[in-house]
Amino acid sequence: MSEYLTRWRERVRRNALLNNAWRVAVFTVGMAVLLAGIAMLVLPGPGWAAIFIGFAILATEFAWARVALLWAKDTAGKAKDKALAPETRRRNQLIAIGGGAVVAAGVIAYLERYGLNLPWATG
Repeated sequence: MSEYLTRWRERVRRNALLNNAWRVAVFTVGMAVLLAGIAMLVLPGPGWAAIFIGFAILATEFAWARVALLWAKDTAGKAKDKALAPETRRRNQLIAIGGGAVVAAGVIAYLERYGLNLPWATG
């Protein structure tokens, strides 16, 4: 199947009109997925995954997208390595424990003051 697709793509490349139409289609689909991923950073959905998939689609035809995809992969790898470093993990665990203690103290203080009643509920 891959050999068939490779031959088909070579035939499309030889025809300027078909090649340009193909590149426009790839650009349109890739940008749609990329923009949907950007929107999903603030909306529900797998934003980063869609962004990477959008860049992967664009990288099949455009060199600038290949460069951006390689940069993004490299940056994500560095971020993962930094997040998994022992000293960073310990710091994050201490922050999480401290934050949990503050929230627990707040809940205990609230329950001491108001019990299970809401403070704005009267009567």
